Amino acid sequence: MIIYYQDHTRIQEKNIRITKILEDLSSSEEIWQPVMDADERPEKLLTVEDSEVTVEKFVSAEQKAKMEEEAQLEEERKRLAKGDNARERALDMMMGGVLEIKKEDELKKDIPVPIFMAVKGMDEWSDEEKKQAAEYERKVKELNEEREKYKKTLEAELKKLQTIIADTTSNFDEKLMALFAKKVKTEIALFQEELKIQRLSRVLMIEDELDAREEELTRLLNVKKALKAKSVTSMAQAKKMVDQYRDTYDIRVAEDKVMEKNFRKEFPDVHPVLVDQLFKLYRRRPRGQKHPRKGSAGGETPVQVAGNPYGERPLSARQPSTITAMVRALDELNDESHMPEGVEPHVWAHMCDLRKAKVISEQEVKAHALTLADMNGFLQRRQEEDERLKSEIEDLIDALNRLREERLRFTCNLEVQLVLKQGQVEIDCGSFIPEYGDSVLLHRSVVEDLNASIRQLGELKITAMKESKDFRKGIHVLEWEHKKMIMQIEDLLDKAKTIQILKVSRELQGFLHNEDQEGKKQQQIQTLEHTLENQRAHHEKTVEERQQSLTKLKHTIRQKQLDNATLDRELEEMTVMVSERKHINNVNAAAKASSSGSEKRMQDIVQRRKLVDLAKAQAQEVAVLRAEVERLRMRTFPALVQVER
Repeated sequence: MIIYYQDHTRIQEKNIRITKILEDLSSSEEIWQPVMDADERPEKLLTVEDSEVTVEKFVSAEQKAKMEEEAQLEEERKRLAKGDNARERALDMMMGGVLEIKKEDELKKDIPVPIFMAVKGMDEWSDEEKKQAAEYERKVKELNEEREKYKKTLEAELKKLQTIIADTTSNFDEKLMALFAKKVKTEIALFQEELKIQRLSRVLMIEDELDAREEELTRLLNVKKALKAKSVTSMAQAKKMVDQYRDTYDIRVAEDKVMEKNFRKEFPDVHPVLVDQLFKLYRRRPRGQKHPRKGSAGGETPVQVAGNPYGERPLSARQPSTITAMVRALDELNDESHMPEGVEPHVWAHMCDLRKAKVISEQEVKAHALTLADMNGFLQRRQEEDERLKSEIEDLIDALNRLREERLRFTCNLEVQLVLKQGQVEIDCGSFIPEYGDSVLLHRSVVEDLNASIRQLGELKITAMKESKDFRKGIHVLEWEHKKMIMQIEDLLDKAKTIQILKVSRELQGFLHNEDQEGKKQQQIQTLEHTLENQRAHHEKTVEERQQSLTKLKHTIRQKQLDNATLDRELEEMTVMVSERKHINNVNAAAKASSSGSEKRMQDIVQRRKLVDLAKAQAQEVAVLRAEVERLRMRTFPALVQVER
């Protein structure tokens, strides 16, 4: 910034001198003034200059009055200063109003013209006046020469000053560009180091993340393994208890079945028919008995109260209510009113006791079945939980192995930051950040050797292609020359044949002997134009006649179309009449078939012959009409027929 201010000051000094020189030369050339942008002077960004304000400044009444008062005071001061200024009056009297006489001021003054040169003519001048005039011209010439010399001196100084300003500007620009390049290189180095720091931070962050993930997976794996061990122990214990309880259940079921099988043996002295009736009553159960599944306390079953089905199950707490209800219902069935006829009371009482024992056994079997179902469900849930834990452990082991592989790959796949020139990176850069994941770093010599081999092979291929091209070009040139010669021969033969068979007609003789060919051509042109006019008029007349004929033919076609439509309707009517007559004849023939067979056949033959003749006549007439329509159509519309030669 110090260098800028120094150069700016020098340029301002030079511009002051350039301004003075341009004033002396009376030139309107613009002077370049260095101006700093807002980016170069950020402290001026919030400062508003008067030149930046495009609207008129608002001035209040007090400010206007104050400004007018100050202007009046300034005018009064100047008037008093001009009234009696001894310094200025002495300067004007003794030195002409200036303290220093400058050369350029003297050169600006013109030589006063003698009065006689403006009053008299050259012929009226005296010798003394002629001398004065010569002296005047000499002084004017010397003054002009001095002015020219001074002008050249000023122009040389102006060019020198402009050259100095340009050199100063270019030197400053070069220094600025060098400083900018140095700044860019410094920023590149800083960015590279920052990128290295960011990469190292990313590596450390990824390593911390991998460590945290591995610790979390290891912790989860240990937890799942502990749960798996507990699940295996619980499942083995549950399976053992289920097997034991299933044996108990099977024993109870077998005992229940044995009680039903031994029923008939309990009554050996009773008649079999009565035994069958008693067996039916033995298997009879009270209707409408719903086995309660819920307890009275809190609306929960004993299974829900006891979380583990393998613990002490309160079956004795549930069975008495069910059995009591069942016994009460059985008391109604045990009444002697339900006893069959012929059964003794002690037999009926014994059957009631057996039925009561059977009912109690069935209730116990049902209770054991429910307990076994709950135990099986619990075992199934433990097995499912064991399978789920096993699957989760396998997933955690797979995730841990993948994480370790990723860590190994991350450890082996190191990122190396290299600084390469832009032309040495031969991959497609993305729209935002280039991806170098699948890139390969090769030594420069490998690429140069490969390029040299490619270049050598390319040159060999180009040489072979050029030789092949030249060879084929030679073949094509020879073929073209051969065809050219053949065509020249044919042309010469045609010319010779034409000359041989040429007959010298009168027109040719006239063309050869007649010298006024232009006049003859003009006469032929006039004749052709006259003929062309006649042909055009004849063509227009012919077109008009053809149009009239076309109109008539169109009218005739429309008339023929109407006639054809009429004939078609008549043909349809005739066809209908023929069909009706044929039907009538068939009916009459059927009526007269019994009277005369030969006469009937004769009439049929005659009638058929007439109808055939009539159909042929009508067909011929239709064919004639169609031919007429086709002829009229062909006359109206031209037919483009290929004529074979």
